[in-house]
Amino acid sequence: MTPVVFAPDSFKGSIGAADAAAALAAGWASVRPDDRAVLRPMADGGEGTVDAFAAAIDGAVRVPVTVTGPDGAAADASWLRLPATADAPRGTGVVELASTSGIELLGERRVGEDAHTLGFGEAIAAALDAGVSRLVLGIGSSASTDGGTGLLTALGARFLDASGSPIARGARGLAALAAVDLSALRALPEGGVIVLSDVTHPLLGARGAAAVFGPQKGLDAQAVARADAGLARLAALLPADPATEGAGAAGGTGFGLLAWGARLVAGSSEVGELVGLAEALAGASVVVTGEGSFDGQSAAGKVPTYVAASAATAGVAALLVAGRISEDADVSAFAACASLSELAGSGEAAMGDPARWLHAAGAALAREIGGL
Repeated sequence: MTPVVFAPDSFKGSIGAADAAAALAAGWASVRPDDRAVLRPMADGGEGTVDAFAAAIDGAVRVPVTVTGPDGAAADASWLRLPATADAPRGTGVVELASTSGIELLGERRVGEDAHTLGFGEAIAAALDAGVSRLVLGIGSSASTDGGTGLLTALGARFLDASGSPIARGARGLAALAAVDLSALRALPEGGVIVLSDVTHPLLGARGAAAVFGPQKGLDAQAVARADAGLARLAALLPADPATEGAGAAGGTGFGLLAWGARLVAGSSEVGELVGLAEALAGASVVVTGEGSFDGQSAAGKVPTYVAASAATAGVAALLVAGRISEDADVSAFAACASLSELAGSGEAAMGDPARWLHAAGAALAREIGGL
């Protein structure tokens, strides 16, 4: 049987990567039943990171945890414990911001300057309490612009105003920030902390966390300016370089984690390595990848571009499925493409029943592959 690899990202707000891979594989099998499906759901550090590891790594165990969500309400989440390895003898903890402090937890609501990352830090603390040797943290899909102060607070840091009192949570509190106390900040696990992100923006300025990502989190122009000024106050007090690529990821969470001593890496490539994408591609004939929207920004560290590059190295044809494929998208790396919006007749129809249209896309590509 010919191996065919299915390695999509999640289709944000619609369907997770594992379910997307399964639907694509089922559609493909309806046309080419003799092929052998190899599922490697992917992520770039955002929504679906825990699911991708859980689906790909035998022996991974979900650990439930209740945390403080980005709006202060309790949120039920989980982190993932990976089996012990030579370099992580007590296992690796995988924690994602999206499920603990992410924008998806708010639905259509936005809480702007009051959103925070406290819950993400609480989940990290839970993994540390469980004794893991190493942490892998996914920091996409943030709801906040707090510079990681929430998560660092959960790990023991104190952010104080001029009177020595704790500042308010979120970007709003940064305006009053006068001092930082890291004396009780928890140590990194001995195996270190790897941070997965597809964002290369710095913390401050026109390309920074507030200016680029603040508007989608509910910040107007005045709030963006206040948040950027607050992040500058934070940058003057924490031991990290705000100009580092990725410092602006997740509302400055990247910067906060750098100050803790974590290492930022490209999310797609790290997930690909940890889930064994290269090994899956060896001997395969085709790989099918995808994401919700493939556009001119998708070349910047996104899953489909990474998978296509890995496929080219392995001499394997790459196929693309996306909820929508914009006119400015460069699809030259793919032997064939399928748009769910085109198959369903509209974006709304595609999002209304994503599994159905992913099944249809898998079948359509399987039929097309015969002519490649």
